Amino acid sequence: MNRLPTCLLAILILAVLPGCDYRILERIGFTYAASYDAAPENQVEITVSIPRAEPTIKVKREIHSAIGKSSKDARVKFANETDLLLVNGQIRVLLYSEALARKDLSNEINSILRDTSISPLVKITLVNGNAKELLSKNYKQHLSTDKYINRLLEKSSSNNRIPKTTLYEFERDYYDDGIDPIAPILKEMGEDITVDGIALFQDYKYVAKIPNRDALLFSILRGKFKKGDMSLDLSGGEDGSSPEYIMFTSVLSDRKIHVEHKPGGTIHVMINAYFKGSVHEYIGNKKLSVDAQRHEVERKVSEIMSASANRLVKQLQQHKVDSLGIGIHVRNSMSYEAWKKLDWRAEYQKVEVECKLHFKAKDYGKIR
Repeated sequence: MNRLPTCLLAILILAVLPGCDYRILERIGFTYAASYDAAPENQVEITVSIPRAEPTIKVKREIHSAIGKSSKDARVKFANETDLLLVNGQIRVLLYSEALARKDLSNEINSILRDTSISPLVKITLVNGNAKELLSKNYKQHLSTDKYINRLLEKSSSNNRIPKTTLYEFERDYYDDGIDPIAPILKEMGEDITVDGIALFQDYKYVAKIPNRDALLFSILRGKFKKGDMSLDLSGGEDGSSPEYIMFTSVLSDRKIHVEHKPGGTIHVMINAYFKGSVHEYIGNKKLSVDAQRHEVERKVSEIMSASANRLVKQLQQHKVDSLGIGIHVRNSMSYEAWKKLDWRAEYQKVEVECKLHFKAKDYGKIR
């Protein structure tokens, strides 16, 4: 009688085992990166990079590409080109060409969102040029292109050269009516890949670009962050003036935004950004060890950065992209009913935005 439960358990296991879904690791193709390019007749060209770990195979990764009406349609086509069972559970990077992003990325993003096997932490980036060519090329100084791209994005975002942009953050900003999504831009440069700036979106459409030289300034205006480095020409390019140059690292930044509703319906926004850094290099006729002269350098940095910030905000307003999230603070300064009646996309261009940046040198090296 005591053997009856054991026998029943054995019978149950034998009945269940034939229905199990066996997946042998060596036969699974874990997609690590995928690229998307515009194709004729409103189609899209999908390219995937799949690492190979088998010692008997010399290639380090497989590259497959196909054109289809949707990403799933293309996936069915290139799935017939490999002996592996393709899965998306390990995908790390999604690359979209600028040409495709200027049309609309809604179909491609929504297709990714429907796939429950893809993590919301997958990185999103645009490519200046052909995304397939960038992903497919092997770079001599880097073992694997897909992993090289992933690490480049991680390093650049950790140093605040570009804002961190994952699928989750892109969608969060898309559904928030007070801020617009952004994404980094990469491009090929010889035998390397480099960051080419920051893409600004209206909904799912790429409309403007922040050049790489303004990336840290954009991060300062966008919010609080740590790390980062920046160089600045303080001479202003004036003829006959002595050269003056500063580079500071380990930047710490904080931002405060004040919204004022003036009579007549005008909205005035004041952005005060406070940032400090360690002076890594200074070329000029000032002595940073002298307090008065150091404060003069700090004042000059603050004035130049403030002027650049106001210029940058004007460009954002011209393109009708609120990538800094000014709308969030305007929304918080008024009632829900008043905000819903406001056409923020149209009103945003009329808002008076004033930026004041305040720089302070934390230290200026060992030499005094």
